Amino acid sequence: MARAAAVTAMLTACGALFGLVRDQTIARLFGATGATDAFLVAWTVPEVAATLLIEDAMALVLIPAFSLALSRRQAAPAPAARPERSQGAGDPVRALVAATAPRLCAALAGVALLLALAAPWIVNLLAPGLTHPALAVDCTRLTALTVLTFGVAGYLSAALRAHRSFVPPAAIYVAYNLAIIGTVLAVGDRWGVRAAALGVAAGSVLMILVQLPAFSRTVAVWPRARNRRPRPRLRPSLPRRRRVPRLRGAAVPLGLAVLAPVALFTLTRQAQVLVERFVASSLSPGAISHLNYAQKIAQVPMVLSLMICTVTFPLVARAMADGERERARRRVERDLYLAGLVVLVGAAYVVGYAPTLVELLFQRGAFDADDTSVTASVMRVYAIGLLGHSLTGALVRPFFSVARPTWYPALAMLGGLLLTTAVGVATARHWGVYGIALANALGITTTAALLLHGLSRRMIPLDVRRMGAGLGRLVAAAAVASAVGAVAAHLATASLAAAAYGLCLVPTVFAAAALALRAPEVADLLGSAGGTARRAAARAARRLPGRAGRTPAHSDTPPDTPPDTPPDSHPGDGPAGDHLDGHRDDPHRQAAPRAAGADSGRAPRHPDRPGRAPRTHPVRDDAAPRPPRRTDPHDH
Repeated sequence: MARAAAVTAMLTACGALFGLVRDQTIARLFGATGATDAFLVAWTVPEVAATLLIEDAMALVLIPAFSLALSRRQAAPAPAARPERSQGAGDPVRALVAATAPRLCAALAGVALLLALAAPWIVNLLAPGLTHPALAVDCTRLTALTVLTFGVAGYLSAALRAHRSFVPPAAIYVAYNLAIIGTVLAVGDRWGVRAAALGVAAGSVLMILVQLPAFSRTVAVWPRARNRRPRPRLRPSLPRRRRVPRLRGAAVPLGLAVLAPVALFTLTRQAQVLVERFVASSLSPGAISHLNYAQKIAQVPMVLSLMICTVTFPLVARAMADGERERARRRVERDLYLAGLVVLVGAAYVVGYAPTLVELLFQRGAFDADDTSVTASVMRVYAIGLLGHSLTGALVRPFFSVARPTWYPALAMLGGLLLTTAVGVATARHWGVYGIALANALGITTTAALLLHGLSRRMIPLDVRRMGAGLGRLVAAAAVASAVGAVAAHLATASLAAAAYGLCLVPTVFAAAALALRAPEVADLLGSAGGTARRAAARAARRLPGRAGRTPAHSDTPPDTPPDTPPDSHPGDGPAGDHLDGHRDDPHRQAAPRAAGADSGRAPRHPDRPGRAPRTHPVRDDAAPRPPRRTDPHDH
């Protein structure tokens, strides 16, 4: 999972980087004018479609459904016992695909056609004060295709993530942004800003093509059908952790009662952008563009922080499907701390180096110094709500990880939207785009607080006070780091050097301030990173040929266990144990040592502790070749 998270974060960072290049290209060619406002109004369609069909709704509905289907597949007999399963008969996963994919494609195609026909009414509804409505209508008709293509891409992405395949879904935005950049550079001189809309449609098609090969290999094939002969067992089978009960039929419940709450939540969350552009359309030309450019930069830390939850959401869904609420609680609490840590470091960097970042990324061509000043100020206001955005994305996943309707997230999001609308309308007259950005931050923070309270009361018993105190210390550390970064950025002269120096300065100051404030999350992460590095170094040293004093492959005491730790204690016990993925409750990990100790006839390791046999290893010459290590399929 750590490797999957690292690869996903790397590809997501590449996608965000190409997204910035895309925005740079559009800003350099078209600036921040009424024409770009028209394109951004048309871009509302793919933005809503991406949130609804790729990032939130489709994943929140389909990942639990595929997880339940995988649980039923695992509980089913092997294909050798029932040969018809090798052809896919009765496979819950394939039954789910056959029952949902054709209907989804037909419904999304109809919606895309209706949006293309109703483009004039949609533009008038979204931005009644727009200066170029005809241009917005043309761009909307081009981007209407994304309703179908984003839906198919989101379906493939959810299925692959449920099967623990994260690389193709993480690469879709790289292909998407590259298509937009290439189209704008190719036909931007002739088509104007319409070329960007055409690039959006082309990039959405590439999203599907990137994932199709992995989907055909991973999802559409019964995995155990490839093994015609049963493999010999090297030792008696261990007791299974929990057998999922088989229900009648192979279909997984996935009806309107499950879809409606998720769709309403996603639409309500995306409606914040619609409210911002509706209010900003009555301001001076370029206001919508300033809000858009500021939001694109400010949301990069949020996107990177949610990659942790994207990778771990199948684990939470599988734990909820298996009925293991305690394992889900530990995973959710750790995800919230990690997501908050990542997004607050990014928010501190954004606040401290906002003018430097905007100047470095956008100030060229038609984007002048005045646009840089306004965009940087708006970006700093947006950064106030980044923690709320990240926590909202992390908290909503456990709500929808069970196959029953949950309306609480939609109601919490509706409350935040009403607050955003009220504050935005009241402050836009006096503060302009700054009031709109402040309304966004207040609304999403309120939503995050409501979701945290509701999750601890309704589904998973989280320790809200302890988590609130820990996040508060991280916020204080972020405030210190942003202040230091702002002073350092003001003293610098070159934008590129200042931005690069800030990437080292802000995280260092944040870590020092968090340790000074006794934030246990940072200490735990540093300790875990140090323990992982020590174990990796020890494994690498044991593999060196001809090294004298070779350490046995298995030792009685872990290398990172303190000397005063009792023999039966676990490195994760204590106050920091809740932040770790404790596997000591997993019977798979406990049954193997007990079985090995029971079968052996060796003497006890300690006189006062009978039944515990020592792990002895023969002493051999270092020059002798080491025998090949047998791989046990029961090892985790």
